[in-house]
Amino acid sequence: MISIFVTIDIKPGFKEAFLDSLMGDAQGSVRDEPGCYRFDVLQDQENPNRIRLYEVYADEAALEAHRQAPHYTKWRSTVEDWFDGDPQRVLTSTIFPSDDGWRKQKPGLLNW
Repeated sequence: MISIFVTIDIKPGFKEAFLDSLMGDAQGSVRDEPGCYRFDVLQDQENPNRIRLYEVYADEAALEAHRQAPHYTKWRSTVEDWFDGDPQRVLTSTIFPSDDGWRKQKPGLLNW
């Protein structure tokens, strides 16, 4: 599995609309993408306009499928003018849980 950490700074005054739009992408990712095993949305405690995403995908192909998914393209086109600078991304490989552990957790992600 691979994971990606994304840090997004949002222009003042756009946080609530940004988060509302982001929920469609987050929920669509875990609900509609077989290769997405986690999509966490986190807000920085010191800077409320800084949002961090933690996402886990089966592989590079699943990450690329995410970037082509309708919920992602809709979210991205909606919020791109609200970014305060470019999003920062860090791509990693997961160690724990195991790949099988991620697969077993997926059904629980659908219980919001």
